[in-house]
Amino acid sequence: MAFIFKNLPADRDDLRVDVLSGLASSPKSIPPKYFYDDAGCRLFEAICRQPEYVLCRTEQALMAARMPDIAAAIGPVDCIVEPGAGECAKVRLLLDTLHPTHLVVMDIAGAPLAAAAEPLSRDYPDLAVTALGMDFIHDLEAAMPYLPAGRRLLYYPGSSIGNFPPDAATALLARFRLLAGAEGQLLIGFDLKKDPQRLHAAYNDAAGVTAAFNLNLLERLNRELGADFVTARFRHYAFYNPSAGRIEMHLVSLVEQDVNVAGQCFHFALGETLHTEYSYKFRCDEFSAIAKTAGWQRSAEWEHDGFAIQLYG
Repeated sequence: MAFIFKNLPADRDDLRVDVLSGLASSPKSIPPKYFYDDAGCRLFEAICRQPEYVLCRTEQALMAARMPDIAAAIGPVDCIVEPGAGECAKVRLLLDTLHPTHLVVMDIAGAPLAAAAEPLSRDYPDLAVTALGMDFIHDLEAAMPYLPAGRRLLYYPGSSIGNFPPDAATALLARFRLLAGAEGQLLIGFDLKKDPQRLHAAYNDAAGVTAAFNLNLLERLNRELGADFVTARFRHYAFYNPSAGRIEMHLVSLVEQDVNVAGQCFHFALGETLHTEYSYKFRCDEFSAIAKTAGWQRSAEWEHDGFAIQLYG
């Protein structure tokens, strides 16, 4: 059919505003959505190939094994909507089985998204593909004019919902509810609570790819905000906090130092951390309670090897 790419500009200089605000906070933090420049996207794809990071492979194996049941539970859909689609690889299983007429994908990294989404329109000639380069976390409602009429399935795989604290996750799922429409559904994958050592290893791979991914955030700030971070003065630090049920990822300052970012100076004490990501892990009943608060009703669930996929309507 057709391929359309739209780069939807933000209504503010999000990177500058969010970074300066985060660095002025105590403790310092930067939203994880800013990991995903071109280099960050490539590094994340490499993380998914590391032997310690089984999340993506487990999810795709579960999807492949249970696809007949998943498709039967979903029923006919006209449009699949995937926020944070990245390389657009995971949605192919659904396209092969559900045969929708429209696919709408969105991601903050617009150019990589366009490059990944355009081949879908060639591989699925009866599919109309719309790729939206946008910060869907901040501007989700801007996608509404690009959604066709008909029954929609929102697809949010990869435990991306785990990047949000519970209140923020609830708020995002409520906005997904509005985007899906009255007859819409949500198919979502999330990581389950499990052996802390297994979780720790997944975010501290032996090859150091996750560390490079984390440190690339500083390189991005150097490139795009005129910052003067010296990455050798910071160390990747990730650990599982079992009482909070989450992985915490930080960059630790190895020295006392001042860093300039967008014309402002920020002091880092020795050992001070810059928080870059949470990755919450759930029990199935915990997640269902969050989704219910956001207006979703669970209709089906599949689980394998510490990962769950749930369907909501």
